Amino acid sequence: MWETSARLLKLLSLLQNRRDWSGTELAERLEVSQRTVRRDVDRLRELGYPVHAVQGVAGYRLGAGAALPPLLLDDEEAVAVAVGLRTAAGGSVAGIEETSVRALAKLEQVLPSRLRHRVNALQSVVVPLTAGGATVDPETLTAVAAACRDQHRLRFDYERPDGTASVRDVEPYRLVHTGRRWYLVAWDVERADWRTFRADRLRPRVPTGPRFTPRASPEDAAAYVSQAVASAPYRYQARILMRAPIYLVAEESSPTAGRLEAVDEHTCVLHTGANSLDHLALYVALKGFDFEVLDPPELRDHIRGLAERLIRATS
Repeated sequence: MWETSARLLKLLSLLQNRRDWSGTELAERLEVSQRTVRRDVDRLRELGYPVHAVQGVAGYRLGAGAALPPLLLDDEEAVAVAVGLRTAAGGSVAGIEETSVRALAKLEQVLPSRLRHRVNALQSVVVPLTAGGATVDPETLTAVAAACRDQHRLRFDYERPDGTASVRDVEPYRLVHTGRRWYLVAWDVERADWRTFRADRLRPRVPTGPRFTPRASPEDAAAYVSQAVASAPYRYQARILMRAPIYLVAEESSPTAGRLEAVDEHTCVLHTGANSLDHLALYVALKGFDFEVLDPPELRDHIRGLAERLIRATS
């Protein structure tokens, strides 16, 4: 009896971890026969869990029911959820603060003592530095995330930086959070190219479009967003050879202001951009490392002139 109950809990946990499972995969994970898997699935259905049969893969999917089933979390997942809820309670996503507090209260009530101490220890030394600016509707984030997960085409109204509006049709790939803003990495169907979109500027249209076949995508979505945000919108695109290890330069840089590329253990290349050569010159110079301008050529002359003015100011 205890063995059966433990197996049912493990089966429920597996169904929560991934959208679709084949009967063969579940049988291998549980180390039982497929007949036992079918019997256990029937038991879960009798207990009120909506486990649906999936056509084509001869498998199963945990559907949405009238009530949220108990979530089975391991220690690391429970700590991550608790810390995430505490962070959200601080206002990182618009309108979710109060809801996060209620969910956190329920979670901490059942957290084992050892995990509660870990959460408290981490949170006690973390001081959030919040910045003003646009926030994202939680419903927008969940709608976009679901489209990414289920590989459904997404249409949305999008506000450009100049305030004009457009309707975009995309194949959504990943959501990337920079710590200040959320970005969607997607294949723009009309433009036939990869694009990044600020999540606070888009409004999804429902229902979503048909499923799409994933295409070759940027290997590192975070690096792609960093490059797009740091340089693409600007007049001047710069490549700067920094004569310092990449980990030291990273401590003085923001992923939304520039992308770093390691050359060797002593040097790296900073990819960044700006609408002003003055801004580029000062941004690089004030990092405190020796550097060499690779591109654009006019930045070299501009820095030379700026250096002469600074020297004259001290004479």
